[in-house]
Amino acid sequence: MALSLGEGVQLLDCDVEEPNAHIFLQPRIREVRPVYVPVPKVDERLCTHCGKCVGFCQFNAIAVAAGKVMVFPELCHGCGGCRLVCPTGAIAEENREVGMVKIGVGGGIDFAYGELNIGEPMPGPVIHELKRNINRLGTTIIDAPPGTSCPVIESVYGSDCCILVTEPTPFGLHGLRLMVEVLGEIKIPFAVVVNRAGIGDKKVYEYCEKERIPVLLEIPHSRRIAELYSQGIPFMREFGGWKDRFSSLFSAIKEIAGG
Repeated sequence: MALSLGEGVQLLDCDVEEPNAHIFLQPRIREVRPVYVPVPKVDERLCTHCGKCVGFCQFNAIAVAAGKVMVFPELCHGCGGCRLVCPTGAIAEENREVGMVKIGVGGGIDFAYGELNIGEPMPGPVIHELKRNINRLGTTIIDAPPGTSCPVIESVYGSDCCILVTEPTPFGLHGLRLMVEVLGEIKIPFAVVVNRAGIGDKKVYEYCEKERIPVLLEIPHSRRIAELYSQGIPFMREFGGWKDRFSSLFSAIKEIAGG
């Protein structure tokens, strides 16, 4: 929200398993779009149970047993390979809804977020559909899920810069080390923001200094910040000077990203 005045900004909440940015922005949703994954549908009248589809699938989403074909939709990645290798044309595809994307405007910011249906194991298709809404002419901020799992990679891939938010604790340092390795592999420049500064120890700072990772901002450990967060209120509305600090943070990010 520090960038919402005077500059075209877009925010995508890619933490589709538990999105929360809409709680702070209170957007007006103008479009809700379901997300589908194509899954195989087998015509047993044409199937010879040759097993070529089973041999192709790397995710065990299809099996042949006791003269019948079994499809496990939750395991299917929708690649369509089983349909291509079927020699008798017994496999077609049908769409299965796995989540939705919601698009709107809130706080002067173009905003979109995804919701994965309860019980679905793969957030990737929803994140992929959400990122199709990126406006290449403006500034897009992607709120990625925590950790270093596949949804995180799907979220940050293709970004100009990644900001790693950590806390000065052993747990925070462990997660930071893992994400630094990941970003090194996919060649995305990055920097660090330390949240809950003032707790824990100095090992996060020592690690960043040793690895020459810039620490761009510290957000203090504060009960009041936590209270505001629990009410869906950005703390900079109450804490003076923070809008300017976040604007300076954005300038530093642009410099790291190469302009």
